[in-house]
Amino acid sequence: MSSKKPDSRTPLISGNWKMNHNHFEAIQTIQKLAYALNPEDYDHVDVSVHPPFTDLRSVQTVLQADEVPISLGAQNCHWETSGAFTGEISPAMLAKLDVSYVIVGHSERRELFGETDEIVNRKLKAVLAAGMTPILCVGETLDERQAGAAEAKVDGQIAGSLAGVKADVVAAMVVAYEPIWAIGTGETATSSDAQQMCAHIRSRVADTWGADTAGSLRIQYGGSVKPSNAPELMSQPDIDGALVGGASLVADDFARIVNYRLYQA
Repeated sequence: MSSKKPDSRTPLISGNWKMNHNHFEAIQTIQKLAYALNPEDYDHVDVSVHPPFTDLRSVQTVLQADEVPISLGAQNCHWETSGAFTGEISPAMLAKLDVSYVIVGHSERRELFGETDEIVNRKLKAVLAAGMTPILCVGETLDERQAGAAEAKVDGQIAGSLAGVKADVVAAMVVAYEPIWAIGTGETATSSDAQQMCAHIRSRVADTWGADTAGSLRIQYGGSVKPSNAPELMSQPDIDGALVGGASLVADDFARIVNYRLYQA
């Protein structure tokens, strides 16, 4: 279902800091990023940063005090509002910190911590109920890709993770395609590979929730996104943003990715 991007799909560039940066380093990174970006840069792209839980309040304070137009995001949450879940963070707690986006179903959560599509679905619905936007991650392993099962894996993740979610809600969400074999490895799917799967995701969403929903849904690519490959990736018609890992930890690198349009041929 590939086509020219409609103006309604403003690109979203998200920085997933994972388990990096203490709150002092987080403050410095945000201040450097705010300095590296100009007000007009935000006219072309939405930006979110997703620090560890211990940094959220510090980053929120800097963003609000300096009126930086960057959205605060979280990397994960529990599906319950409160309760006896030692070590967990609820969506309600995140919403109180003015978190706008929450990553759900990241491959590291699925692969390392055993999160199933059912768990991801519960978290996604909890994020929505708290008034925040989920960034749903889907993607295949290298073995699955080599076996020709990549599309089937992603189809199953979409169906399971979005079960029971209405079309208008899906339309306002974000899906991040992140091939597992390209996360933190230095390997990157070619722009053609990334476009092909992102187009497939849009087509699958159209089959289930309708063409209008698929046309509004923002689809990010994630997997070793760097300043050098961001312009080409972002030129693809079905890629509406990037979920950036390691490169988002360095303010200047992340700023160059945010400003990918300046480097496109």
